[in-house]
Amino acid sequence: ELSVSLFEKEGRNLVLSEAGLALRSHAEQLVSLHNQALKQVKRYENKRPLRLGCPEDYNDNILPKVIRVLQQSEPTCSIQVFSEPSITLREKLDEGKLDAAIVTRAPDSEEGYWLASDKGVWIAHPDFDIKNAQTLPLALFQTDCKYHAAAVDGLTKRGTPYQLLACCNTASAQRAIVRSGMAIGAMGNISVSEDLKILDDMPSLPSVDIVLVTGVEPHPILDKDCLEQLVELMA
Repeated sequence: ELSVSLFEKEGRNLVLSEAGLALRSHAEQLVSLHNQALKQVKRYENKRPLRLGCPEDYNDNILPKVIRVLQQSEPTCSIQVFSEPSITLREKLDEGKLDAAIVTRAPDSEEGYWLASDKGVWIAHPDFDIKNAQTLPLALFQTDCKYHAAAVDGLTKRGTPYQLLACCNTASAQRAIVRSGMAIGAMGNISVSEDLKILDDMPSLPSVDIVLVTGVEPHPILDKDCLEQLVELMA
């Protein structure tokens, strides 16, 4: 059907002619359009809500940014958010009950897609008199939290007397107890509210990386383009 040649001889070889190069360009565009169309159709093929886990610590600062990228990637997608401790979220990921979760990763690990870095800090009510406290009352996260272990270990090594008043599984519970003036706390700087003060001259607390981890069978929305866009936004 073509009155032009798509190939021409160049020595002993056949190479694309000018018309052939033009046709290849159109063919590549068609393939690209086909792939984009297939990608869109695939998203609707097994359309279901995206189940996203996020510890309460990161609801105010990290979660909205992740939701924004997901919404831009697929405006019609419904997202179900589950706020639970990281250890519970990891279990649900392994069981296939979540599509993705925002968690902290172990030191020197390359797990997940990096979202942010955070540093542990000590917090107190602005009027808390730490210098005259004979025994420091503590409100900490549960014992599996890095900040809990580091706080207790640091005070013990200093020989500072302390009383573990409360172990909390949410940041809001720890903040509420600290806000009341009954105890001091230890949490990531990103989770500290403006009405609390950060204490200096206290044992060092660890830094952590916050990442997005996908489940066993990733949701169609969580494709390479979406995850790359998320990492770029958070950088």
